[in-house]
Amino acid sequence: MKTMTCAQLGGPCDLAHRGEDANAVINAQDQHLKEREAAGDAAHQSARDAMKGRWRHPKKSMDWYRAMQQAFADLPTD
Repeated sequence: MKTMTCAQLGGPCDLAHRGEDANAVINAQDQHLKEREAAGDAAHQSARDAMKGRWRHPKKSMDWYRAMQQAFADLPTD
């Protein structure tokens, strides 16, 4: 298991997401941003908008995805 925070994934807070692989952590971040957006959390809105925008641009999204995969790989195991 490894841990990445919301901030490490481009968000505004230090909520920790734990997972066996980067995809689990990225999915947890996506869910977290959706929940915070639904709750009206303005601090998370820009991160949620950025995430939605990335997926409209495949090249940009793959660059971000690869960077997060590498950042996860570089982390020590919990």
